[in-house]
Amino acid sequence: MVITDCIDSVWIPRPRMCVLKREEGETYGFNLRVERDRHGHVIRNVVLGGIAARGGLRDGDRLLEVNNCYVDDVPHAEVAKKIKLSGQQLCMLVLDGEEYEQAVAGGQDLRLLSTILDEEPCKPPRLCHITKEPGSGLGISFTALEGEKGRFSVNLVKGSAAEKAGVRKGDHLVWMNGVMVSHLTHSALSRMMKKCENSITILVIDSESEKIYMQRKMPILPAMATPNKLPFRARKLRLISGPEGYGFLLRLEKTPSGNAYHVLREVDSGSPAERAGMQDGEILLEVNGESVDSLRHDEIVERVRLSGKQVFITTISQSGLGFYNQLGLSPLLFCDSETAEKKMEEINVELSPKGNNGLSGSRLCTVKKDPLGFGFRLDSLPQRRGTFISEVGSGGSGQRAGLAVGDVVLEVNGNNVEEKYLADVINLVKNGGSCISLLVMERTSYDKQKEKERSASNVTDS
Repeated sequence: MVITDCIDSVWIPRPRMCVLKREEGETYGFNLRVERDRHGHVIRNVVLGGIAARGGLRDGDRLLEVNNCYVDDVPHAEVAKKIKLSGQQLCMLVLDGEEYEQAVAGGQDLRLLSTILDEEPCKPPRLCHITKEPGSGLGISFTALEGEKGRFSVNLVKGSAAEKAGVRKGDHLVWMNGVMVSHLTHSALSRMMKKCENSITILVIDSESEKIYMQRKMPILPAMATPNKLPFRARKLRLISGPEGYGFLLRLEKTPSGNAYHVLREVDSGSPAERAGMQDGEILLEVNGESVDSLRHDEIVERVRLSGKQVFITTISQSGLGFYNQLGLSPLLFCDSETAEKKMEEINVELSPKGNNGLSGSRLCTVKKDPLGFGFRLDSLPQRRGTFISEVGSGGSGQRAGLAVGDVVLEVNGNNVEEKYLADVINLVKNGGSCISLLVMERTSYDKQKEKERSASNVTDS
């Protein structure tokens, strides 16, 4: 008799990488839907012979990642927005519909599926804006990699403008001023450099990460990048209506180029619009997260009116819009909420001496997930009240949003978490989508406030 061990084979879903590239005016040739009785973001209506079909998309596939960013738990509207903002190239990680439903039913962690294709971690590319310095110029040059057409390594002057803009020794050049360099000769690249006046904007990546992208047959796109020293950013503003409304006018105006934009005008002094940081002449990009590109003027006004007592808008200066148009990028790729949040802090103090949840000195921070996550860690101590920020990644989304190590977390997306367990707070963050709102407070101030409350309570009880 021969006895052998019977080992059940473990079924592992196999996601697919689909890279789509379209020309100006073309569509990708698929729809993204949310369907009743089905989980996830569903790929539908794949056009036979179209760009999506040629890229490997199939009807019923579920979308897991867009441009290296996990989206399965992200609201559908935000996923659609990511696809739109990607421009003319799109990188998607998808899973067959039946395999997806099987994985969900089996309780598998869908986030881990991407590690099947990406066993080695890689860093995202960096979009760096370099401005010439008197005497030293840009401080950067490029060398063609021997035997590899259209590939260039970076030569960097230590302490130069390029280094200050986030370019690093050993980087490889991917893109310059909106042009992919893969089809350029060294002489053509040199001519581009000479034509630039005071600045250039380049997309770079470290050589090791580039190898991983190439192994996975993934394009390296600006939509995947972390921004460095960009001269302009779109800004997200939150306006709380006063007795006389928001205090600004919206006008449809034509530029000398003939393009029409929705322009913010006549910002009243002391109005909610001014306190939120709105500036006369800015271009309106979004209302409550919805792009205004395809909306008529009266439709935008109606959306603001229906918002009630508060509205979220995204704006950019006219110079900023020109900058992104020249690069061929959407200004919505890189938004800055820091100014808006500082203004909101002032608004909260003005409306109520104790802020949103009764604590003065609290800060509302909007943190947007990037390819490296939210850029912070949470922790708690048994002997101390509250979940707190234990780590903030340098240059990450958490730091840009204004989070600091030691901050106590009061609310997550409007939900008070002061008495919740750490695991519950982490779940709220994980389930909050790709953009979360944290109300936080510096630890010393928080402890002092709570001590005052306890003292006041003891006096009342006695």
